[in-house]
Amino acid sequence: METLITLAAIALLIVLGLRLIHRLNAQHDARIAAHHFGDPFPAIRRPPGHGHPTAKEQADRRKVTDT
Repeated sequence: METLITLAAIALLIVLGLRLIHRLNAQHDARIAAHHFGDPFPAIRRPPGHGHPTAKEQADRRKVTDT
């Protein structure tokens, strides 16, 4: 009888642990979905000449090699 109670208690603790982990994962997923990782800060600007280069600027910087 004591063995059955012990096994039931262990099973209950496992189920409660799984439920807690599931709820924490759902909460974490909601936080990730609410956060916009790609949005730049409006107060931070790049200095002139330090922005992302255009395709033409990238092509101008490439060295021409004889192949």
